[in-house]
Amino acid sequence: MLRLRLQVIGCPRRALALTDTPRPNCLDCQGAGGIARDYGHPETGEYEGTDWEFCPCWTAWALPLIPLPRRLWRTPPGGYSNEPPF
Repeated sequence: MLRLRLQVIGCPRRALALTDTPRPNCLDCQGAGGIARDYGHPETGEYEGTDWEFCPCWTAWALPLIPLPRRLWRTPPGGYSNEPPF
């Protein structure tokens, strides 16, 4: 059963997308959507990284619906002032 939600994605451009949600009562992943497995070097046993295994209760997909406008951060003419606004 699909549990749909809206999410903002950023690849290749920011957009509003429809995605699936992991089951919150899943016994395998406890609602996280996957299980993180740490692994180490076979000889020294030192930590090398983490693999993420997706849980069967969730499929990682996103259907982009509408693109979002780009953010324009502009400095006002003359720069910012530290004077009170009154």
